[in-house]
Amino acid sequence: MAKHKLKASQIGKAKKPGKQSDGAGLYLHTSANLTQSWVYRYRKQDKLWDIGLGSTGDCSLANARDLAVRARQAVKAGKDPKAALRGSADLPTFNEAAKSYIAAHSPGWRNSKHKQQWENTLDTYAGPHFGELPVDAVDLDRVLAALLPIWHAKPETAARVRARIEAVLNWATVKGYREGFNPAVWRGNLDTLLPSRNKIQAVQHLAAIPYKELPALYAELCKSDAVSALALRFTILTAARSGEIRGATWDEIQADLWVIPGERMKAGREHRVPLSKACQDLLESIDKAAAPLFPGARKAPMISDMSMTKFLRARHEGITVHGFRSTFRDWAAEETHYQNHIAEMALAHSVGNAVEAAYRRGDLLEKRRALMEDWASFVTGANNAKNVIPGDFGKQAATKP
Repeated sequence: MAKHKLKASQIGKAKKPGKQSDGAGLYLHTSANLTQSWVYRYRKQDKLWDIGLGSTGDCSLANARDLAVRARQAVKAGKDPKAALRGSADLPTFNEAAKSYIAAHSPGWRNSKHKQQWENTLDTYAGPHFGELPVDAVDLDRVLAALLPIWHAKPETAARVRARIEAVLNWATVKGYREGFNPAVWRGNLDTLLPSRNKIQAVQHLAAIPYKELPALYAELCKSDAVSALALRFTILTAARSGEIRGATWDEIQADLWVIPGERMKAGREHRVPLSKACQDLLESIDKAAAPLFPGARKAPMISDMSMTKFLRARHEGITVHGFRSTFRDWAAEETHYQNHIAEMALAHSVGNAVEAAYRRGDLLEKRRALMEDWASFVTGANNAKNVIPGDFGKQAATKP
C-alpha cells in the first residue's frame, strides 16, 4: 500500500510554484500564480507522462488519490490511463482547453484586443471542426480541415490560427490531457503538406505618400485645428506609430523629449523621441487640460485610429497613417546622409544582431535629434525657405571615425 506524504491541511497554502509528491505518482502542482491542481505522473516507453486530475477546488486529496490508483492500475494493465479516468475526470474539449490557455496567458498580453483576436479566430476557424471534441482527439486530419479552407484565401489569418492551435495543444500536453506529437506543428509536419505563406502571399506594404508630396499635405493639415489634424501632424513629425500617438499623455512629454514607456512600444522597450522645434510649437498649441495629447470625441479617452484615417483620406486618397513611417524612411535614405541605423532607431526598429546590440548600448539621441530637425524642416517647407540641404549633420557624422 502506498505511503502518502501530503496532508489535507497543506492544500491551498502554497507560497511558491512547484510540485509536491504524495507518493506513488501523485503530485500536487502549484502554478506560477499559486493556483493548485493534481497531476498523476507515470513512465511509458522510458518517458515520463503527466495526466491532469483536476484543480484542488474541484478534486479533494482523497479523490485525487482514488484517481491516481485507477490510473496506476491501468498503466500496469498496459491500458491508457486517461481512458480509464474519463468516467471520473473527463478531458476538456478543445474549446475548454483554449479558454483555459487564454485565461492563463492573456494577463501578459499587451492589450485586450489581442485576447479578443485569439478567442474570435479559434471560435471561427477551429471551433466548427473540433471545438467540442476532447482535446486529445484533435489529430492531423482535423487540423487540416480547419486550415485548408483559409490557407490560400486568408494566409495571414490561417498562419495565426495554426500557431494558436499549436499553442493550445502544447498546453494540453503539458497538463496531461493528451500525449504524443502535436499535429499543428509547422516544421517537419504541416510544411510538407501546405505551401509556406510567403509563397502564396506577396508582402503588402501599407500605402505611403511619396515624400516629395508630403510638404503639401502637411500644409493642408496646418489649416485645421481639429484634433485629428493635430494628431496627424504630430505623427508625421515624430515618425511614430499610430497607437503610440493616440495613447500619448502629457506625463510622457519631458521638455524636448517624448519618452514612451516600454509597455506602449511594439518591442516592449522604452523609446525616447527627440522633439523638433516644429513639434514643440505644435504641442504649445494643444490644450494641456486633456489627459491624453489627443482626446477622443464624445468622452472617448483618446482619439480613434479611424478618426485619423477618415481625416487623412478626405485630403489624400489611397494612403495610410502608418505609411508616414515609410515616407520618412524613404526620405532619409534618398535625401540625407544619415547612416541607416540612425534612421532605423528613429523608427524604434531593432538594429543589427545580438552582438552588435550588445556593443551599441546608447540610443544615438543627439544624432537622431539632428535627423528629426532636418525632417521637420523638410516637412514644413523650411528647407526651401532656408536653402538647407537635409542631412548635413548626418554627412558629417558619417565621416567621423
